[in-house]
Amino acid sequence: MAVDRVLLAEPRGFCAGVEMAIKALTWMTRIFPGPVYCYHEIVHNEWVVKAFERVGVVFVDDVSSVPEGAPLMLSAHGSAPEVVEAAGNRAAVVIDAVCPLVTKVHHEVKNMSRKGYDIIYIGHEGHDEAVGTVAEAPEAIHLVEPEQGLGDYSPADPDRVALVAQTTLGLYEWEQVLEDASSRFPALKTARKSDLCYATTNRQAVVEQLVPECDLILVVGSHNSSNTQALVRVARENGVAAHRIDSADDIEAEWLEGVGVVGLTAGASAPDHLVQAVIDRLDPEQGLELWSSTQEEEYFPLPPQLRAFVQTLQTLVEAGVTASGPGADSWLERDREWTATEALDLIST
Repeated sequence: MAVDRVLLAEPRGFCAGVEMAIKALTWMTRIFPGPVYCYHEIVHNEWVVKAFERVGVVFVDDVSSVPEGAPLMLSAHGSAPEVVEAAGNRAAVVIDAVCPLVTKVHHEVKNMSRKGYDIIYIGHEGHDEAVGTVAEAPEAIHLVEPEQGLGDYSPADPDRVALVAQTTLGLYEWEQVLEDASSRFPALKTARKSDLCYATTNRQAVVEQLVPECDLILVVGSHNSSNTQALVRVARENGVAAHRIDSADDIEAEWLEGVGVVGLTAGASAPDHLVQAVIDRLDPEQGLELWSSTQEEEYFPLPPQLRAFVQTLQTLVEAGVTASGPGADSWLERDREWTATEALDLIST
């Protein structure tokens, strides 16, 4: 199955939001006796979800399935207000691992709704992030599938229309609807900064750079990962064959017939060891080349509820042994040095 070369995209894989969520759920499994519950998949990756299930995490799609008094985490994709309220009424401890970039969109929706705007939300029906965002102002939001566009959408007041988006969309998906909406509603209101996640756009940008150099692009990630699917679409839209794979086992021999150079990337919730396994499977005769477009240095701290809980726990422990340790603040600062990959290694051993 050897190919000539593999061009490895950088950046790829875990983004700051995924890093934060995985580390937070890992700490939940270390602090609380099992089972720990999580509303929806913590991130959209099959391998990551199964790794947490093996250490006793139970993923649920309905908060009422969580036993009263159990610890509960809310996923990185954001939850509807009624879900957050129900979680607080049912669970002993609730940690919301929502990505800060998703929270930004939730705030935009609430603010625009209060000001009387009709809101166009570009997103995928049924996706966890879209469900949570639309629930912030369902009476004011009209969800638009990017591939279908605005269609016959007609707001109550054409001069009071706002446009927001699911953070994991393809840039071209956002731009197509934005162009149409801007022409139809000249007073269209949008966020000062694009709603699209920096990691999503960075990963799409490097795929666009790879396209002229490759005969095939492989994208590691799960089927329900929107940003992973967007990477496949970006490659195909730019004229190169592309396939999404969960792991190296999904590679079909016929894909590689006549292929010399393979571009390889991963969605924002895909672990890097799965990427390495693909490289091993492809076994490039002329080696591996890193194809870098930018450096990502974003860091999202642990959820404030978890930080507060850890600080309280640290205080109780120190009081119990009448001795002062390094302190919770010091422990929390070290979170910058600890990666989600290391967290997954911890629960996998």
